[in-house]
Amino acid sequence: MPLLIIFTLFTLLDFIVLFSVGSRIGLLPTLVLVLATGFIGLHLIRRQGTATLARARQRMAQGELPSSELLAGAALIFGGALMLAPGFLSDALGLICVLPGARRLLGRLLALVNLRLLGVARRSPQGNPGPSGDWHRPEGGPGARDTNEGRQGEDGEQPLEGDFISRNEPRR
Repeated sequence: MPLLIIFTLFTLLDFIVLFSVGSRIGLLPTLVLVLATGFIGLHLIRRQGTATLARARQRMAQGELPSSELLAGAALIFGGALMLAPGFLSDALGLICVLPGARRLLGRLLALVNLRLLGVARRSPQGNPGPSGDWHRPEGGPGARDTNEGRQGEDGEQPLEGDFISRNEPRR
């Protein structure tokens, strides 16, 4: 529900800005600007999209998951849709999603905001990173795991995550 309200307010504000600019510079220049940003967006998406696809194929050929390329592709699609929509605010946000440097900065910002909002990760109470220099999961908070400490298997061993039985090994 809050997402729908944010989307509605953004669209309303975008149209207000579009009509305000249109009343100041006229109908024809406004249409030219809207069409120009759409064509620029399409050009940037085609150029960046093919480069992103090539990087994804290269990483897949190396046996790696192209996760960053998939996120970049999603940002390109979202940015392209925003640049095709009429409005100057949506064009500005779409340009941020399409330009590579701005896209990386936006991705880091969204990841940081997401981690803080969800309470999934936090820094140590002193504000310093922990021993590994990374973020830590809060104990007992949202996203905390049950580690099954103290539980033992039938033969006294603690279970390990990721254990598997190969095809050649008989089942117990």
